[in-house]
Amino acid sequence: MKEKVIMMEKINNSYTAENIQVLEGLEAVRKRPGMYIGSTGESGLHHLVWEIVDNSVDEALAGYCDHIEIKILKDNVISIKDNGRGIPVDIHPITKKPAVETILTVLHAGGKFGNGSYKVSGGLHGVGSSVVNALSEFLKVNIYLEGKIYEQYYERGVPKTPLRVIGETKDRGTMITFKPDKEIFTETTIFDYITIRDHVRQLAFLNKGLKITLEDFRDEHRKETFQYNGGIIEYVQYLNKGKETIHQDVIYVHGQKEHGNDTIEIEIALQYCNDYNTRIYAFTNNIFNPNGGTHEVGFKQALTRTLNQFAKDKGLFKKDESLTADDVREGLTAIISCRHTNPQFEGQTKAKLGNPEVRKITDTIFSEGLEKYFIEHPTDTKTIIDKAINALNAREAARKARELTRRKSPLDSLGFASKLADCRSKDPAISELYIVEGDSAGGSAKQGRDSEFQAILPLRGKVLNVEKAHMNKILSNREIVSMIQAIGTNVGNMFNIENARYHKIIIMTDADVDGAHIRTLLLTFFFRYMRGLIEHGYIYIAQPPLYKISQGKKVAYAYSDAELEKILNEFPDNPKPTIQRYKGLGEMNPEQLWETTMNPETRTLIKVKIEDAYEAEQVFDRLMGDDVEPRREFIQQNARYVQNLDI
Repeated sequence: MKEKVIMMEKINNSYTAENIQVLEGLEAVRKRPGMYIGSTGESGLHHLVWEIVDNSVDEALAGYCDHIEIKILKDNVISIKDNGRGIPVDIHPITKKPAVETILTVLHAGGKFGNGSYKVSGGLHGVGSSVVNALSEFLKVNIYLEGKIYEQYYERGVPKTPLRVIGETKDRGTMITFKPDKEIFTETTIFDYITIRDHVRQLAFLNKGLKITLEDFRDEHRKETFQYNGGIIEYVQYLNKGKETIHQDVIYVHGQKEHGNDTIEIEIALQYCNDYNTRIYAFTNNIFNPNGGTHEVGFKQALTRTLNQFAKDKGLFKKDESLTADDVREGLTAIISCRHTNPQFEGQTKAKLGNPEVRKITDTIFSEGLEKYFIEHPTDTKTIIDKAINALNAREAARKARELTRRKSPLDSLGFASKLADCRSKDPAISELYIVEGDSAGGSAKQGRDSEFQAILPLRGKVLNVEKAHMNKILSNREIVSMIQAIGTNVGNMFNIENARYHKIIIMTDADVDGAHIRTLLLTFFFRYMRGLIEHGYIYIAQPPLYKISQGKKVAYAYSDAELEKILNEFPDNPKPTIQRYKGLGEMNPEQLWETTMNPETRTLIKVKIEDAYEAEQVFDRLMGDDVEPRREFIQQNARYVQNLDI
């Protein structure tokens, strides 16, 4: 992987009205697509699907749609159909064009601007459909309305046919079929079935009773239907599948209040598990808010206050003890769903809900509902409080253990991180930390590295599976303490990304099953306790070669069986090339390790991303948890996708 730096040149000192470019219609979308869909990579590609599906879900929220059909057709064409009211086809009074054409060709044109068509909505408020149209090679809209089928065809946002009636029907609703434009999505135009499946399943959980059918007509025909009459109660049960829960029923609270002209509806479902992780997911109008917001703040306040009050009333505290927010959230799985007629988000990504009134409303609705549940279920209440008190006691033990990791430098006298071979650079932006499996590979890496910017931390012992351990045990593991000290950010609630000493942390393990296991253990630790490193794009996986091919002075390296075959075809027939299968990093000398795996000019790194926090939670729980059955199911479902299994 050659690492490139893109420089911006100053080409003109003058800046006048002549420099201002006016883009008509949807030209602005095609000129700067990232402003509307985030990126032109895989996430932006799938964002097109979300925008159209969100419009159908908004019809469901308004009470007019109960079935959405999504089809991935040949050549990666997407078709999305709902049985809602159907986009209006009458002439718009301002544009003098059919309403559907206005919606599909004019930014900020739609039925979500306070005219009563939609009480709540989750789309881009009228931007979504026109953006999808602008970024599609072609888009076709069919409307089933008042006994007629209407159709209009577009290419790159431009109408190519007038809106016309093509038949009769008894159906109602809208179907939009589109193909993403390769001129825009140069990286890929191939839709990922799993990505779409996980997203629409989430929508089905959040919209009680809504039926969503997903069908893939490409190489391998697949079809799944998602419908959850239990809504977010079933969502919590799904997230807790395979876990040991400490009370049988999912606690469910639902309420609605008015604030001025706005209606705020709050829906919360939660259940405690016998583990140490916290899983809280907050949504507003079906939009995931990864940074929470006022609805999550209100929920947390009510949870902490209510549990403390009941524990105090039952005489369960010693002296002046009280539960902290961390204590009451240990082992908690919760879904918070807010529906608001006028949501205000912090930032374009809608990552955090900002409406101040939502905090108090959520607090009031949830505390009243939780108190009612506690009164009616005293046994479950006692079990939940006991778990929180156990967390309080463990927190004190963890605090003492954590003191061992609060040090000015990862290289001072305690010696835990003394095996770190640090780099000379003190600039985190260019500094790299290689976490290397074993002393032998660590020695080669230390000799082969560029010590100006590359640091080496060899792992000598077994990495703890943090999925099964409490914080005090985690902080007594020498390998984990070494990593914490070397990276510098601390962990858990004390994590601070600003203190990261390296902006590239590269996991380098053998290309075999044991190496994959160590890699998974490390990723589990980073995901659970230093997730900010992944979210900021600081975690990478090195790709060491599987084979060395040599013939005289000619040497090449292959990173897969397919690449080996390709390289062998490029070598002359005689004499026969020598093929060396690397069983571990330790078999490579320092020069080979640098050339193949560590040289920024030639190496291949895989950046670790969290595209879907819920699915990541599920995978880590299934693979690293105590329950064997979910792990067996995961292997059975995914084994067919493994192309190169090394046993």
